[in-house]
Amino acid sequence: MIIGSVRCELLIYDANSLKAKRSVLKSLLTRLKQRFNISVAETDHQNVWQRAEIVLVTVASERVICERELQRALALIDSETEAERTITEFEWL
Repeated sequence: MIIGSVRCELLIYDANSLKAKRSVLKSLLTRLKQRFNISVAETDHQNVWQRAEIVLVTVASERVICERELQRALALIDSETEAERTITEFEWL
């Protein structure tokens, strides 16, 4: 069993309040959870308007399967026009 996790920092340029930021994040996190076999949570910068940190986690029998699912989720994040992914760190357990 392999556990793959990705920590991503996001910049949300057009957010001018926490409400606007959370709107963008909630939409993104919901789409990630619905489309992929992953768990997602906002883990840091909850009280900062234009910055967020999210963690994506998946479990599979092989590392290749985990990596493919995480890469597909990252591609969805990259296609998001309201947020830009900056720092990305992978971890394998």
